[in-house]
Amino acid sequence: MIKISIENLYKSFGENRVLRGLSLDITRGETLCIIGKSGTGKSVIMKHLVGMIEPDSGTITVDGELFTGSEQEARRRIIEKYGILFQGAALFDSMNIYDNVAFGLRRKGMAEETIPSIVEESLYNVGLAGIGEHFPPDLSGGMQKRAALARAIAVKPEIMIYDEPTTGVDPITGGAVDRLITQMKDIYGITSIVVTHDMSSAFRIADRIAMLYEGIIIQTGKPEEIKNSFNPYVRQFVDGTVHGPIKVI
Repeated sequence: MIKISIENLYKSFGENRVLRGLSLDITRGETLCIIGKSGTGKSVIMKHLVGMIEPDSGTITVDGELFTGSEQEARRRIIEKYGILFQGAALFDSMNIYDNVAFGLRRKGMAEETIPSIVEESLYNVGLAGIGEHFPPDLSGGMQKRAALARAIAVKPEIMIYDEPTTGVDPITGGAVDRLITQMKDIYGITSIVVTHDMSSAFRIADRIAMLYEGIIIQTGKPEEIKNSFNPYVRQFVDGTVHGPIKVI
């Protein structure tokens, strides 16, 4: 069943045409990795999905409900389905980890007496049980990312967006983050969208991979299909090599 459908999305910033008729379907419960070199529009797709920017044309539907151009109440209802793990964790340094994780729950108006058990469960599920009184600057970069993930999953999102989740961490921590993404899918049945240029990570976690090039998706497929792609640009991106001019087929 289709969870999110992006159809013929266009977006320009001045003379810079970033998205040029992009279409992509995301299946309920899958982990989809969107790959592509820096500056190709991966983050622009993410910002469209959560309503941070509006397309010049095209549509996004979530669970069959139109998101782009919809009324405020419909947009709010759809946005509440999302959780986001930002590239830099984006924790509040002035709050301890407990209050960081509780932040979204309080914004939703949850009763204070129900919050501790949810915070504890969320921290436990990311391997950070018992660190609620610590503050973000006291934690390593990898631990901060896990705390940010606990904050995101505490509100029980249906859809998680991961923005370059393994950027800025060492390979061991990156592997741990990948395992957490897979575990969150298994535990909560979350539909996951991972924006990344880390091919090792993508091959470990993805059910499908979508290759973005010049504002469109030029190929989607299972990891093995992407590894063995005949598309020259996909091959060059996966292998990290350049052999003459790139052509899209």
